[in-house]
Amino acid sequence: MKFKQQNNMKNLITLAVLLVLVCAAYTGFAQSVPPPPPPPPVPVPIDGGLSLVIAGCVGYGAKKLNDRRKANKVE
Repeated sequence: MKFKQQNNMKNLITLAVLLVLVCAAYTGFAQSVPPPPPPPPVPVPIDGGLSLVIAGCVGYGAKKLNDRRKANKVE
């Protein structure tokens, strides 16, 4: 009778150790947290240089129109 009781206790301890090892192994295979998404791109200020270019084009066009009118008046 003592032999059966020791054998059952040995099986129970073996089962408990095996269960702990299996659970520990599964936590090792768990996926890690994915990295955070990249930050949004920095908005480009379009107004800074574009308004100066447009103003320059308007001024150049006005000068050309003025030059043509003067050339037509002289002739």
